[in-house]
Amino acid sequence: MWLQYAIVGAIVIVALWVFAKKQLPGTLRKARLALAAPLVREGRPAWMRALARRIAPPGRGSATLACGGCDNDSCDPGPKQH
Repeated sequence: MWLQYAIVGAIVIVALWVFAKKQLPGTLRKARLALAAPLVREGRPAWMRALARRIAPPGRGSATLACGGCDNDSCDPGPKQH
């Protein structure tokens, strides 16, 4: 019986995570930052800092927003030459 409860609980947690990612991305990002920030501070053990890096959302850089993340000029939307 306890195994059934554990499986249902895991399914509910996964469903809530997917819902939050789809419907509340800004709120989820702020919550992840709030959880990760105290763990990354100086003087924390290495395992705690590694956990914080996994919890923290990926950074938002202007270079990745421009053309999907490439770092070279090959994705420049300029005129095509034939």
